[in-house]
Amino acid sequence: MKHLLSTHDLSKENALNILDTARMLSDVSDRTIRKLPTLRGRTVVNLFYEDSTRTRISFEAAAKRLSADVINFSAKGSSVSKGESLKDTALTLKAMGADAIVMRHHASGAAHILANSGWIDATVVNAGDGLHEHPTQALLDAYTIRHHLRANEGDLSGVRVAIVGDILHSRVARSNIWLLNTLGAHVTVVAPPTLLPVAVNSLPVEVSYDLDSVLGKVDAVMMLRIQHERMHDAYFPSIREYASRYGLDKGRVQLLPQGSIVMHPGPMNRGIEISAEVADGENSVIVEQVSNGVNVRMAVLYLLLGGAIEGEEKQ
Repeated sequence: MKHLLSTHDLSKENALNILDTARMLSDVSDRTIRKLPTLRGRTVVNLFYEDSTRTRISFEAAAKRLSADVINFSAKGSSVSKGESLKDTALTLKAMGADAIVMRHHASGAAHILANSGWIDATVVNAGDGLHEHPTQALLDAYTIRHHLRANEGDLSGVRVAIVGDILHSRVARSNIWLLNTLGAHVTVVAPPTLLPVAVNSLPVEVSYDLDSVLGKVDAVMMLRIQHERMHDAYFPSIREYASRYGLDKGRVQLLPQGSIVMHPGPMNRGIEISAEVADGENSVIVEQVSNGVNVRMAVLYLLLGGAIEGEEKQ
């Protein structure tokens, strides 16, 4: 596997290999010196055409813990803002010797174009492309679910996951649906009809419009924010009504079975899709998702760039 563009492309074996590698590399985070020499001499470019906090910093931390050189490229303040094309940017990065390009772009399919264009020889990792996918977020979510519900072993067969909120505009939801299905989990999407894709029935999910009826039957609930920046119409009457029907608050979280976990990919809109009490409560693994993201992204870079553990040469 040269690129990571979509969870739809991942086989069960490949997905489990990434999760197992992330668990192995998680030991690095507990060390006094959080470094492996595995990717020394390699250059990883974070090519971000959209704003990001968690994903960009997480990839940067992952690459640096593997001793790679990191270049952070933001479209704002670069030649992109002057009209430079993706091709010319790619050729510039190729000339700089980029070994991997971690790309976030507002256009769906942009990462696929870059990976298959012939403009570069580098590995491409999709860090979110438009409304399409965000594969490493889904992988870190699966890692978190497996850690809590399967003690870091095996697949997710029989695990019940609810994804709640703005499914229509969520690349996180799409990547999670495909990956969780590959790993054997049962996925239910919960949203008002206006926030579901037209072709939702073609996805391997169960659909519900009633959050209260779903919460008592799931092992993990993933709350999504309303993506106002991608909306051009009115999708529901008011924020207050949305929160009352689809927000996870202190009362609703009590409907969850014992041992269930609450997740959120961030950024959170506290008081809308999730209350502050729930976000900071005992069921929440939201902060843990962030730390797990570094381990998973280390695993992705490690596997794609063909590094060897503890600096041993690959045979």
